[in-house]
Amino acid sequence: MAGVATYLNFEGTALEAFTFYRSVFGGDFRGPIQRFGDVEGMPPLSDEDKQKILHIELPILGGHVLMATDMLSSMGHHLRVGNNITIQLEFDTLEEAQRVFDRLSDNGSDINPLTPQFWGTYWGTCLDQFSIRWMFNAPLVTS
Repeated sequence: MAGVATYLNFEGTALEAFTFYRSVFGGDFRGPIQRFGDVEGMPPLSDEDKQKILHIELPILGGHVLMATDMLSSMGHHLRVGNNITIQLEFDTLEEAQRVFDRLSDNGSDINPLTPQFWGTYWGTCLDQFSIRWMFNAPLVTS
């Protein structure tokens, strides 16, 4: 189902932040909290990095969802203004995702094309010409 979420990046404090946000907005986390150590095929990670958050979701107001991950410096990720917040778009079809991706990435930078991912979607990102970061998810198979 198509939707929009706000995706936040942290340096090891995603769970702490989302525990706080849950105390503010109420409700429960949506789905399981995924940690880097839960995923097979990851590069070697320290025990500390294995416990960091790969993905967490919290519904807040009016159906809006906050999502987050911890960025791992061991994998070359560095948090900075410009990559700390992303608008995530969920599409019903790859065709619609590609259309929007093509438009937003035109004259943009930091472009990762839509490619199949282990979690079962096409995924990509771009920084648009106004320095806004966008993330895209579309189904691998359209029903």
